Amino acid sequence: MPDFAIERRCEGIVCGVDEAGRGPLAGPVVAAAVVIDRQRFRGELRRVLDDSKALSRDAREACFAALPRCARIGVGAASVGEIDRINILRASLQAMRRAVEALGITPDIALVDGNMPPPLSCKIKTVIKGDALSFSIAAASVIAKVTRDRIMHVLAGRYPGYGWETNVGYSTAEHGHAIRALGVTPHHRRSFAPVRMAVSAPDDLLALLESGGIGVPTVEIHAQN
Repeated sequence: MPDFAIERRCEGIVCGVDEAGRGPLAGPVVAAAVVIDRQRFRGELRRVLDDSKALSRDAREACFAALPRCARIGVGAASVGEIDRINILRASLQAMRRAVEALGITPDIALVDGNMPPPLSCKIKTVIKGDALSFSIAAASVIAKVTRDRIMHVLAGRYPGYGWETNVGYSTAEHGHAIRALGVTPHHRRSFAPVRMAVSAPDDLLALLESGGIGVPTVEIHAQN
C-alpha cells in the first residue's frame, strides 16, 4: 500500500505524476498531476487509495470522486496523431508535462512514476512502481486511468463494434476481429504494429492477435545535443 514516506522527505509543494494508456492500440495517452492536502486526506479515501491497477472499477470511481475534495488536480493528454508522430514514450512525457502545467501552480518537486523524467520546470524524482509506494502518484494514476477510460467510453459510442467500452482500446481478440472487419478508425495508433499490419496486411492481423504476440513497439531514444 502507498503512503507519504517519499513526500515527507521532500520540501515544498509535492505533486505526483502518472499516465494511463501507453499500451493500447487506440485512443490518447492521458496523464495526471496531483497535489494532495495531507490535512484533508483521511477516512475511506486514505484506506482505499492504491495503484489504479490494483483497484476495482468501482473503487477507482470512488477515489476519482473523492480526490478533488482534498487535492489539486491537473490533467494532460497526447493525441493519437502526436503518438504516431513522435512515438508513444515521448508523447507520454509530453502528456505529463501538460498535466503539471494544468495544476495552476508550480510544484517544488514532482514524483513521477517510472524511470523517465518528463520535461518539467521543477525538480523531478522518478519512482519505479511509484503508484504502489506514494499516495500522490497513486492518486495521479487513478485520475489518469478513470479519465482515459471515460474518453474511450465516449469514443465507443461514436465507433461501435470495437469493444472500447470494455477493452478501452487495448489489444483483445474482439478488438482484432473488429479492426479486420470494420477497418481502422482515426483513433487507432497507426505506428503500433497490429494497426500498421491491419492497414498493410489485414489477413495476417488475426493470427498475430490470437498468438498473444502483441506489445508496445520498441522505442529508440536519441540524445539531444
